[in-house]
Amino acid sequence: MSEETKSRILDAAERLLAERGFSAASLRAITAAAGVNLGAVNYHFRSKQELIRAVFIRRLEPINRERLKALDACEAAARDKPVPLEDLLHAFLIPMMSLGKEAGIFLRLMGRMYTDPSLDIQHIFKSEIEVVVQRFLRAFRRTLPYLPPEDLYWRLIFTVGAMSLILSSGPLLSLISGGLCNPGDPEEAGRMLKAYAGPALRAPAAERRQRKRATMPAS
Repeated sequence: MSEETKSRILDAAERLLAERGFSAASLRAITAAAGVNLGAVNYHFRSKQELIRAVFIRRLEPINRERLKALDACEAAARDKPVPLEDLLHAFLIPMMSLGKEAGIFLRLMGRMYTDPSLDIQHIFKSEIEVVVQRFLRAFRRTLPYLPPEDLYWRLIFTVGAMSLILSSGPLLSLISGGLCNPGDPEEAGRMLKAYAGPALRAPAAERRQRKRATMPAS
């Protein structure tokens, strides 16, 4: 069984899983789309669950490797001081934004990972994402020490959402800007996103409503 066969299976699985969801995309449909028999899937992946995991690993592994490499370089340059916020954002955002034409399908797949109850998201998170998330969270906390943890979590997820929107809605941005904006250029898109996200992350902590303490009735 060749690596080309394995790649065809992964390509077909990625597309169908993104379009139909993890339960509805059957192995029969995947093998038909890939032009292989079921034995090829069993040979390379052993099960549908392992095939799904391999689809995520193929995309996440190189992205996360580049993220950690960039973060290591940032921290080395900072010499035990907090990493500048723009450098952190660059290290975190640019590897994902450099996906190119594969971004649309992969983002739909990631969306299904977060919403499809048939997939064990915790398993994939712990094996492929958790180390990267924790490394970057520690770095962001050092850079923004005054920010309460809940504010940081909210603002980072807003930033990830903005990045996802750029990657998935590039044609719309090109259309409404009359070609003035080029979301297909990861450096340009990253520069604009950092200019937007930096001030948002640096903003003072959000005001919180005081919770009324429960009072005991007089006895």
